[in-house]
Amino acid sequence: MNDGSVLPEDVLRDAPSYTPRAHELADLELLLSGAYAPLTGFLGRADLQALRRRGRLADGTSWPVAVTCEIPAELGERLDLGDPLRRTVVLTDPEGAPVAAVEVTDTWPTANRMWAIGGTVRRMGDGGHGPFQRLRRTPEEVKALLPPGRVLGVIADRPLHRPQLAQIAHAARTLAAHLLIFIPVVGPGPDGLPPEALVRAIFAARDRMPPATIVAVPLMTRGDEMRDALLRARVAVSYGVTHVLSTGDMLSGGGLRVLVPRELAYDNRDGQWRWRDDIPPRNRRLAMRPQEINDLLDRGFPLPDWHTPPAVAKELSRVRPPRRHRGLVVFFTGYSGSGKSTVARGLADSLRESGERTITFLDGDVVRRELSAGLGFSRADRDANVRRIGWVAAEVGRHRGMAIACPIAPYEDARASVRAMATDAGAGFVLVHVATPLEVCEQRDRKGLYARARAGQLRGMTGIDDPYEVPADAELTIDTTDITVPEAIDQVLAYLVESGWVEPAMK
Repeated sequence: MNDGSVLPEDVLRDAPSYTPRAHELADLELLLSGAYAPLTGFLGRADLQALRRRGRLADGTSWPVAVTCEIPAELGERLDLGDPLRRTVVLTDPEGAPVAAVEVTDTWPTANRMWAIGGTVRRMGDGGHGPFQRLRRTPEEVKALLPPGRVLGVIADRPLHRPQLAQIAHAARTLAAHLLIFIPVVGPGPDGLPPEALVRAIFAARDRMPPATIVAVPLMTRGDEMRDALLRARVAVSYGVTHVLSTGDMLSGGGLRVLVPRELAYDNRDGQWRWRDDIPPRNRRLAMRPQEINDLLDRGFPLPDWHTPPAVAKELSRVRPPRRHRGLVVFFTGYSGSGKSTVARGLADSLRESGERTITFLDGDVVRRELSAGLGFSRADRDANVRRIGWVAAEVGRHRGMAIACPIAPYEDARASVRAMATDAGAGFVLVHVATPLEVCEQRDRKGLYARARAGQLRGMTGIDDPYEVPADAELTIDTTDITVPEAIDQVLAYLVESGWVEPAMK
């Protein structure tokens, strides 16, 4: 099978390979598809400097933002930019399958032992895998399908409810434009929906739209609203969009005209959506906020028909069932001897007694023995251990089970990664900080670890010669100094019941 590359096979076989970060993979797909035209690869230093100074590339081409890629320093040091046979890097997807080859023409060190690379990218492989590949069309493929005339672009990063559908229909009718819907398909959206669920929700609303072309694109937010907006505008233009309906964070660029819709409200006199100011206050119902929608779904209440088409509501209730039926990761953290394992084990036993949940208990010591054998207690090894626990817990949550984990997890970055894994899997995440003071934990010292650390016989002991980063984002904090184990378990259960994750116990 042709791999789509023009590089010699021996170059590709011997080239170093690396899996970029998620936003870099998204940029790579947009480069390969032509959505970032005129770019053909990641930018080098000359282009980046020109972009910072003049807002243009070194050759004067207009381009809004930096598109870059980094690789580990040990890979960068193996490259020889003067030798065409030794300046190629193969970029792979998370499963290790080759996606593209970069013919590197510029490298430079950045931070944390990483090197940036600039150079042309060439596709490898058969174009990718995953749900809804048929919708991941290139700009040229999409433009060939569009009718002549105006094209109204809408970036649908949330499900479309009746107010949004009314705004879209009005804009398309006013412009006499064909509708082009972009669905971002990289990571969960603002509502936490996985990409495939968002696609299904958009299709569920299709019979409420004007005639439309729907395309899935790897648009990923990076926490920089200006950058995100400029890139979205550029991608929309590449697909042939002439006008875009603003979603609140879209900026104009490249000749794109932006329509800012007026706020609609529901008119209970005839069941229509109209401009808010055209409806008497007594007959006006405002659109529901995303948090209100999520709250109804979390509690298992139906979404009202006046606001959400039944097909969309059905899809959302399927992908976001009530919390009591959704996957959950309960993650305990705290010093050794804080009581976290005892409380976590008691919580697991209590929930098993009720029988309403499938429970997976991930004790730190057991995981060390069964899953992380061979890892030490350096920061890197501790992070790896916690992330392994997080991955297993997230997979349990993905299949709507409840995972209870109780490692020390002293570092904020690793805990944040575990939270992200659970969220990306569509599960809930509850961080429980067992904040028993260090001096109390030392007095308990059931395993004798603190005594050995104080005597210099054990290094890397959290709280003695290795730091514990106190969580600032814990959903629940408990201190077992002056309460019994059953009381601590009751505190956690009470939180889970109040938050809707478990049913109240029968009296």
